[in-house]
Amino acid sequence: MGIFGELAYGEGATVGTVLVGRFAVASLLLWAILAGSGGLGRLRALTPSDLGLALGLGAVGYSAQAGAYFAALQRIDPGLLALLLYTFPAIVTVAAIRLGRERASRRTAAALALTSAGLVLVLVGAGAGALDLAGTLLGMGAAVVYATYILTSEGIAGRIGPLVLSTLVCTGATGTLITGSLVVGDLDVGAVTAPGFGWLVAIAVVSTVAAVGLFFAGLQRVGPTAASILSTFEPFVTVALAGLAFGDALSPLQLLGGSLIVGGVLALNVRRRRRPTTEPVLVSG
Repeated sequence: MGIFGELAYGEGATVGTVLVGRFAVASLLLWAILAGSGGLGRLRALTPSDLGLALGLGAVGYSAQAGAYFAALQRIDPGLLALLLYTFPAIVTVAAIRLGRERASRRTAAALALTSAGLVLVLVGAGAGALDLAGTLLGMGAAVVYATYILTSEGIAGRIGPLVLSTLVCTGATGTLITGSLVVGDLDVGAVTAPGFGWLVAIAVVSTVAAVGLFFAGLQRVGPTAASILSTFEPFVTVALAGLAFGDALSPLQLLGGSLIVGGVLALNVRRRRRPTTEPVLVSG
């Protein structure tokens, strides 16, 4: 998303235009997918509280996180912004343990330490831009809001399913961002070039419809701590894709960082082998 966002800015898009384009297009696509898959029946079966919570997650939580992210992207280097944003796995891990949702474990601590160290190496190897106080605060704010959003959405993701939740979250975010962009006068669709619209569509399809739906599906299966730690693989992928797009090869430091992130993912997911027993054991899939 950081790559697409930078390219869209270079083609005349403002922060407001990027945000509205992202969520408006994503909402239309998700509603079409929901209707085509027969999911409208599940939508009608929602309780008013779940419907309100899902829309609120988008209208308040996701829109605030996205707004802070793209505003920070105008002020600081994407690598530094990613480093600030990806403090959220640590926030989620500590909060989930303090709230009693998950137990502290050596495996979780090891995974968090490995992925955090790898993240630092990947982004330091990419080089960070000059420190900007407002951009730094916006980046940290995005991390805090995203951590809160993940912890809040855990329960409802299991009740209503990732596709319905993604649709409602993006719909809620669209309403808030259109209103906010019009109020501050930051919505200027006419200034965007044809390639710029292509980058906006890429943000909507790749970085929103696919990313949000897959994240909610993973959150439903592995919980907030594991989902957050696993997502630290994203900055490494971003740096690698930026290298392919702009011709910059990954440095040995970045490759080492990527290896640590992979090690953290493996530490989180590879379970200890159980000793064989004389009785058959039923293992659920």
